[in-house]
Amino acid sequence: MSIPAGPYDVAIVGAGICGLAHALAAARRGKRVIVVDRDAQANGASVRNFGFITVTGQQNGDCWRRARRSRDVWVEIASAAGIPVLQRGLLTIARRPEARGVLEQFLATEMGAECELVEPGEIEAYGQGLRTQAFAGALFSPDEIRVESREAIPRLAAYLTERFGVTFWRETVARVAAPPRLETSRGTIEAEAIIVCPGDDFHSLRADRIAAYGLTRCKLHMMRLEPDRFDEKLPAVMSDLGMIRYLGYSELPAAAALEKRLQAEQGDHIANGVHLIVVRGADNSLVVGDSHHYAATPDPFAPTHVDDLILDEYSQVFAGPAPEITERWTGTYASAKDRLMLVDKPSDALRIVLITSGTGASTSFAIAEEVVADLFGQA
Repeated sequence: MSIPAGPYDVAIVGAGICGLAHALAAARRGKRVIVVDRDAQANGASVRNFGFITVTGQQNGDCWRRARRSRDVWVEIASAAGIPVLQRGLLTIARRPEARGVLEQFLATEMGAECELVEPGEIEAYGQGLRTQAFAGALFSPDEIRVESREAIPRLAAYLTERFGVTFWRETVARVAAPPRLETSRGTIEAEAIIVCPGDDFHSLRADRIAAYGLTRCKLHMMRLEPDRFDEKLPAVMSDLGMIRYLGYSELPAAAALEKRLQAEQGDHIANGVHLIVVRGADNSLVVGDSHHYAATPDPFAPTHVDDLILDEYSQVFAGPAPEITERWTGTYASAKDRLMLVDKPSDALRIVLITSGTGASTSFAIAEEVVADLFGQA
């Protein structure tokens, strides 16, 4: 029989960004925290994304509010944990008049208060290398930041241990979550509360509870490009296709006309869930994506046709020859048709937290603060 470890105040299952955010929120309250993860290091969606903390374009209401709060926490933690912030701001390109109409409506909302409409002739002030003559305008937002996720997640975990004494059990499978005990492949952990952050694993813990939400999984394609030149002044860049995927834009009345035109002109892009995000690395390489395909178990294959669609949209926004592709990868995350995230409460001391919209990097810190406050009382 194993000897219980602890007692801890909080045991967290999952060391992706969602689990780490909950560890931070609990540790900042002075709680003794342990994090359990089945892998030797972060290997899932948290390190396979853009590292782009997106505020502008998130759905109005709770998601937008959480993104703003999470961005603020990222800024605090990045400085303390030695995580470089590689870019700030977002330039959303309107290739078509209909897209400009969406941006104009967005500016009239609360979410657009800190943003500005950029006329075609003014876009070059934000950096060289775009096909500015082909655009109807752009929206600049100062709210976004970008980190290199594959470096940021390990550094965040190390910071939690060094600053707050958070314990990590890696290569450890959680088998039963029943506070005050968490049964694992390494032994039993005693904890007052347990928070399960399973990512897109719907079956290992409390599958009965998770099944009730009718979740599926989303697969995305990503690439790293090495352009001959890239202006370091440029913020992150998005384009028209993103305006019918991001709810902060797509729920505006003007988005209907844009979607109709995009369906007629770029139907294959839309069928493959393609939109464009381009962010820069410290070495001036670009992380570019992405696409969206849904299945209970997404296949592991990455058709070049999908990458070609992403690169086609890139070529409509950026001038010059196509850059060399140095890396390709896929990622998966939990997805739901009717919600952006969920917090399930099987008992007073157990929470299951899933982010079901690909917004983990952008909203996890705020969600974690809410969950920990609910468990232990308002700070």
